[in-house]
Amino acid sequence: MAGTKIPEKDVLGVYNHLAKHLRDAGLEPPTLKRSASISNKEVRTIQLNAEIRAVQQDDTQQKKIVGYALKFNQPSNDLGFIETIDKHALDNTDMSDVVALINHDANLVLGRTTSGTLKLKVDDIGLYFEVTPTDTSYARDLIANMEAGNITQCSFAFVVADDGDDWQIDEETGMITRTILDIAKLYDVSIVTFPAYSQTEAVVAQRKAQDLRAEAEQRKQRERLKKKLQIELELM
Repeated sequence: MAGTKIPEKDVLGVYNHLAKHLRDAGLEPPTLKRSASISNKEVRTIQLNAEIRAVQQDDTQQKKIVGYALKFNQPSNDLGFIETIDKHALDNTDMSDVVALINHDANLVLGRTTSGTLKLKVDDIGLYFEVTPTDTSYARDLIANMEAGNITQCSFAFVVADDGDDWQIDEETGMITRTILDIAKLYDVSIVTFPAYSQTEAVVAQRKAQDLRAEAEQRKQRERLKKKLQIELELM
């Protein structure tokens, strides 16, 4: 039997309503899976150093890669706009199958949440990750480069939910700000050698920023025309 298609904007409300009934019945509701279009996948690189941590396990010392993939309420570099991530942006995020990669390369897998080799934790600061790399040549090379300080930065790939961000433009300065309120899905966290140029990696969001600038310019043109007509009428 086919189910009823629920508009994306109504999904969370319907889920919360049904979840309440399940909890009232003593049942724990399943995790909400948010729909996400891979064509809207975005990538951000942040100036946050990942670290190598040695952990003693039995008679061997195991090395883990730890750090924050993202931080809340921290303004980004200039992406053509300034972006921040709200502290509740990960409340409903699908993180059921996230991979840890090198340079977002699916052939260079370090860990995965489904296998337990990648652990994610949302705290007051942001999204903390801990990777126990598989014993591969590329993982060993990465650890050696990180210990030498050659590779330090983190990056993450994600999709924002429909209506999951808020855009504002300062009409005077033209400055555009974006607040990400709801991330639908997290695809990967990566340790990156060469961070993508900030404006290159924000192509998806820049489309919206360009639309906002165009709308602001149209409003200014209409205002100038209105003032011009008022002056002409006063001179008649």
